[in-house]
Amino acid sequence: MKTKLIAPSLLAADFGNLQRDIEMVNNSQADWLHIDIMDGRFVPNISYGFPVMKTVQQHSKKFVDVHLMIVEPDQYVDEFIDHGADLISVHYEACTHLHRTIHHIQSRGIKAGVVLNPSTPVLMLEDIIADVDLVLLMSVNPGFGGQKFIENTYKKIAETKDLILSNNSTALIEVDGGVNLENAAKLFEAGADVLVAGNAVFSAESPERTIELMKV
Repeated sequence: MKTKLIAPSLLAADFGNLQRDIEMVNNSQADWLHIDIMDGRFVPNISYGFPVMKTVQQHSKKFVDVHLMIVEPDQYVDEFIDHGADLISVHYEACTHLHRTIHHIQSRGIKAGVVLNPSTPVLMLEDIIADVDLVLLMSVNPGFGGQKFIENTYKKIAETKDLILSNNSTALIEVDGGVNLENAAKLFEAGADVLVAGNAVFSAESPERTIELMKV
């Protein structure tokens, strides 16, 4: 059965009412809560760190999906696990020893994913695809919310699905960037399992209804 998971991105929430927005996600049909960590070095923006993760840990009842857009992620994965991460995804482009990083995350009892920037070809994952729990395809260039969806993502979803099947991998495919009500169904049809939605959810008149419609 095809998986259809929605992961609202906390980056688009109202940080003046963070607990309220987390509780909205708790009460919605969302499956995961997506956490974007940016360091101002790997991407040209800084988001938030462990104080916000502590708030998430205290209030979220959803699966916590942490996306590390940072250099040297190995220095921080243990602390993110200690702050309640259920899955940590690291960028292929940021990991010198990706295999070691993935297996260390998994050794701590949580799931591990690998992220590809829009310009990184799927074939780079051939030697790691059987080891990861998730492949996150960036459908915008990482660093800022509200960007336009890159149409080539559909091709990359198909390529990732083929790579997963040919290697007997159980990895899920997640898509992040420019996801909205107009393209959600098409992304699921293309083979995506998890959709990250930020502005499309938190800027909607009814975020809960938007999440519900994305899952249809």
